[in-house]
Amino acid sequence: ANGCNVIGIDLDQSKVERARSYGVEAFNPSSSDPVMRVHELTNNIGCDGAIITASAPTNEIIKQAANMSRKRGRIILVGVVGLDIQRADFYEKELTFQVSCSYGPGRYDNDYEQGGQDYPLPFVRWTENRNFQAVLEAIDNGNLDVKSLITEEVALEEYLSIYKDMNAKGSIASILQYPVEETVLDNKVRVSTKEIAGTSGKIAVIGAGNFTQAMILPALDKIDAPLKYIVSSGGLSSTSLAKKYNVPFSSTSYDDVLADDEVKHIVITTQHNLHANMTIKALDAGKDVFVEKPLALKREELTKIIDAKTRNKKSVIVGFNRRFSPHILKMKKLIGNEPGPMNVIATMNAGFIPPEVWVHDMNAGGGQNTWRGLPLY
Repeated sequence: ANGCNVIGIDLDQSKVERARSYGVEAFNPSSSDPVMRVHELTNNIGCDGAIITASAPTNEIIKQAANMSRKRGRIILVGVVGLDIQRADFYEKELTFQVSCSYGPGRYDNDYEQGGQDYPLPFVRWTENRNFQAVLEAIDNGNLDVKSLITEEVALEEYLSIYKDMNAKGSIASILQYPVEETVLDNKVRVSTKEIAGTSGKIAVIGAGNFTQAMILPALDKIDAPLKYIVSSGGLSSTSLAKKYNVPFSSTSYDDVLADDEVKHIVITTQHNLHANMTIKALDAGKDVFVEKPLALKREELTKIIDAKTRNKKSVIVGFNRRFSPHILKMKKLIGNEPGPMNVIATMNAGFIPPEVWVHDMNAGGGQNTWRGLPLY
């Protein structure tokens, strides 16, 4: 669509024919040697770039790509193939090899995807967002025809006809048709038929991350706590955990859970920057709160939590997950039961946390300056 001369290679003859209908010099490698054919089509120069979208365990594809490339050509791997690369194939031509990340620069970068920090255009011309813009513009002006790529349309309830065989011959773009009638989507799904005795005092866990999986849920499960909800922003992780621990409901809506009169206790294990606001909302909804450390990231957040606790007369407990460690137990034994206030400063070596993890983000995790140890009475 952008004016390149394209050569296409595929073992599926139906896809070869379809590619030819778009003006691609396409052929089946089972009928002719792919390296020789590419050299014939490029006047023995070789291709400028080879994009590998195949899936195969063999190293032959990467070798063929190198042999059909021109000097200083580029090979980009989008698919999954064997990568036992021969040095001579790349050395003699000074080839460039790159594994492509989906969408382009910015992918998997939280500052870019979640924080909205764009890369300067003069330095990174094609970012994830600008790639999408270019494709949408090409579709809009008619240079890129995607409708003709649609090979099948199936009703949503028939999704297995697509997903049960992703290697089906001739399939390129499969469209799922959703019901046209207006439907009201519920933020919660019933995961288990388990019934919790009584109508009050039930618990909702907000957050379905690693700490919830490793510590919170096993502890609640051990004592058969009356857990009614697990909530996560996307719903997938909470649903998975709800199934594992036989919890009745998985939800994506914190507000809906707060509005449930049966839920009296909220356990908050989300990212640090969400703790203060969620705690205040739970208190104002008349719930008792257990929130994992830190309680707040800023002093003004702490003040608002204290005000909410005072006016609602509900309890707030901050979870310090090292309070039962052998070191703390030893300290308690040495200190004894001496009355009066005591200030203890402890330095913990919790192991290396990779720099890209959200806890280092001053806005999401608070970095190293968090209000971790402020008990409320």
